[in-house]
Parts: sequence; C-alpha cells; structure tokens
Amino acid sequence: MSKIEIIGLGAGDINQLSIGIYKKLTNAITTVFTRTLDHPVINAIQEEGVHFHSFDHIYEEEEQFAIVYERIVAQLIEAAKNSEEVVLYTVPGHPMLAEKAVQLLLEQVEVEVEIIGGQSYLDDLFTSLKIDPIDGFQFVDGTSFERNQLDYRHHIIFCQVYDRFIASEVKLALLEDLPADYEVIVVEAAGSSQEVITKLPLEELDHTIEVSNLTSVYIPPAAGNLLNHTFTNLREVIRVLRSPNGCPWDRKQTHETLREYAVEEVYELIDAIDQQDDEGIIEELGDILLQVMLHSQIGEDDGYFTVDDVIRGITDKMIHRHPHVFGDRDVSSVDEVLTNWEELKKEEKGKTRQSVLDGVSNSLPSLAKAYQLQKKAAKVGFDWEEVNEIWQKLGEELAEVKEAIEANDQQEVEEEFGDVLFVIANLTRYYKINPEISLNLSNQKFISRFSYIEEKLKLEGKTIEDATLEEMDAYWNQAKERE
Repeated sequence: MSKIEIIGLGAGDINQLSIGIYKKLTNAITTVFTRTLDHPVINAIQEEGVHFHSFDHIYEEEEQFAIVYERIVAQLIEAAKNSEEVVLYTVPGHPMLAEKAVQLLLEQVEVEVEIIGGQSYLDDLFTSLKIDPIDGFQFVDGTSFERNQLDYRHHIIFCQVYDRFIASEVKLALLEDLPADYEVIVVEAAGSSQEVITKLPLEELDHTIEVSNLTSVYIPPAAGNLLNHTFTNLREVIRVLRSPNGCPWDRKQTHETLREYAVEEVYELIDAIDQQDDEGIIEELGDILLQVMLHSQIGEDDGYFTVDDVIRGITDKMIHRHPHVFGDRDVSSVDEVLTNWEELKKEEKGKTRQSVLDGVSNSLPSLAKAYQLQKKAAKVGFDWEEVNEIWQKLGEELAEVKEAIEANDQQEVEEEFGDVLFVIANLTRYYKINPEISLNLSNQKFISRFSYIEEKLKLEGKTIEDATLEEMDAYWNQAKERE
C-alpha cells in the first residue's frame, strides 16, 4: 500500500531534530514535500542537497484555507499512489499540532499515513512566555476561530498568524472584548536562535511588526472590570450578591417578591422602544436580564434549578421550533413558520393543556389578555368572517352601554364597558396591532401634550388650575401641530 510519512521539523532549530529524522531527510532519494519553505530547518537541510517541493504557492492562489488544505492532501495522495518510495511530507513543529492537512490525511483511507516525530514548539513557547498552562490555556488557530470561543480568563495563544491580514483579523476580534491598549506579546520562532519577543498594545498588532509562518500571539489573562460584558462575570456578581456576605436586600428576595419588578422592567423597556432611545433600550434590557439572573440564582440557592437549565431549555426549544433552520423541513412563508410553531408547541406540551385557551397568563393586563384569548380562539376558527361584522358588534356594545347608563345599573354599565373593550381588542387583532402597545402610545402622547400645556402656562405665570378650558385647548392644539 502507498505510504506517506509526516515529519515534524520542530520549532525552528535544526538541533531539535533527532538523529533518525535528520538521516531520513538527508538520505531521501526523492523530492521531499513540505508545507512551507519558510522554516529555518528547511534552509539548513537544503544545504545537504535535499530537494524540497513546497505548497507555498497554493496559499498564494487560494483565498480560503480549507481549500488550501484539501489541495495539499490531494497532491500528497496522488504522489504516494504514483511513487514506489515512501512519500515524505514535512511540517513546522509537530505534525499533530495545528496542522489541519495532517488531520485530513489521517482521516482518508486511500494511502497509509505515519507520523514521524517532531518537537512541538509549545514547550519552548511556555518557557519564553514564562507561563504555566495548568492555570488554563487555550490554543487557537488564527486562520479559523470564532470570537465566542475565546476564554479571556485563561492564557490564549494564537498560532498560524501567517501575515498581517490574519493579524488584523485577530486584532479586530479581540478589540470587541479588550481595550485598545491591552498589552499582548508576539513571539517569533520560539525556542530557536532566531527567537524574538515583542510586547505591544493590541491596537498595533498588525501595524509595527512583521509576521511570518513562525509567529504566535499571546494574550495574557484578563480580569476584573475588563470582562464585565461577559456572562460569566454577570453570573458571579449575582452569586456574590445572594451570598451570605452579599447584599441584605438581594439575599431576602424570593420569586414572589420579585414579581412586580419583572412587570415594571418590561413596561420600561416598551417605553424606551417607543421613544427610540437606544441607550434606554440597552439599560432596560439589562434590567430584564437582571431579573432572569436573580430568579435563576434563587433557584440555584434553593437547589431546584440553575441558569444553565434556563438557557438549555430555551436553546432546546428554539432548535425544536425551527426545523426549517436547524433541521430538514422546508418553509416558504412566515405563515408556514407560525403554523409549524403552533404545532410544535402542542407537541411539546403533550396532553397537559385541557383547553385551547390554556397558556394565556392570568397575570397579563386585562386588555392584553383579551387580545391573546381571542387570538387563540381565532386559530381554531372561532372568529368573525368579515371585519365589518366586528365593527357592527362594536356599535351594538356601545348601544348596550348607553342603555345600562340610562337604566342607572352600575354593575351592568361596568360589564358593558368591558364588552366594548373586548371587541376593540378583537379589532386590533384583526388589524395586527397589539392593543397594549397602541394604548401605551396614546398615553405617552397625552402626557407629552398635557406637559406642553403646563409648560406654556408656567411661562405665563399661571398654574394648570388657573387656566380656562379654552386656554388649555389652544395649547393642546399647538402641541398637536408640533408633533
């Protein structure tokens, strides 16, 4: 069977090669393949008359590293099939460290693959940086990583920072979480006679140094307020607040005592949204998140659940209810998405619900509850056929209110006004308007106009109590014109 032997060239010093590997390379009777010629050991062995065929040109020809690796593997397999000799392929460092092409070779079954030694540069890197990886260490491929996988509480080392473009990509990702002046360390050719260590601010990572095939970037652990934008820090703050040495107010809270705050925070968020206040939205979303974290910490303190259970539950739910995104179901419209959503909800709930109306919260404001009840009833066909019929019903309910008023029946008046509001909620549903949001907008409009009246009267030296209705109406109309 055809065979490929993969040889690691070490960190960058020919003295790191074992005698066996050195002899294997210098005694090679055919061309030796190498990922790159940009390695000090290659230069030294070439002086012994060894001919290398590199894949540097593929890196220049392709924009995506995945394609680069696939082409390298394809060429190596083809060479092995057409050669009577074992094909030698050399890589920097150790073959099992940050070598995607090696992993692809090990996965294929067309030719035999054997790993032949090679010293990893990590030991030299730890020595150069004077760090102990047992404290927590993350080794990241600079050509392929996601920002959300980075754990800044531990040592982070980016490898394969081949050029300034990759250095720029690394820098931009890090600047999302770390300040521009955060000190990072660039290590060139760790463990070799050419080793160079440079400390510089993060913002200069792609400006002032030359990067190469032997470049690594070290990010020291971050701590304190630098990570206050992370979920981990938030969770720790809430845990401390609820701890025996925490805040007396936070420690005494229960699910029941926090209920009113959850309602308040939601309405304050709605206010910020209505005012198109981005800073306000940020603050109010934070307050809502605080409620989630407090309730989750109470659950953890009581031994019933943690925030991990909360997150797992909503993540599982979102994946299950979006099979058109995470599965193989096809949808062509928003209506289909909503239909699937309702079907999947029923599937999740099983037989726990006895009525179509189950699931509408008793804690909702009455107008919002009326809207949700009629929305659920409409989904099973209990609905008006034409919107004109709803308008006609509204007229009937208004007439019944007047009759109750004329009859001086206070209880009946209360019930009939409720019927009017119930029909109005149904009208808003038909026109796809949430009645709570609509009424809140009107409330804000009233507050704005009435405040304008008060301000104008104050400029005249009058109070609202001193003004006539005609004066107030005039300023009210001015406020409308200003809007």
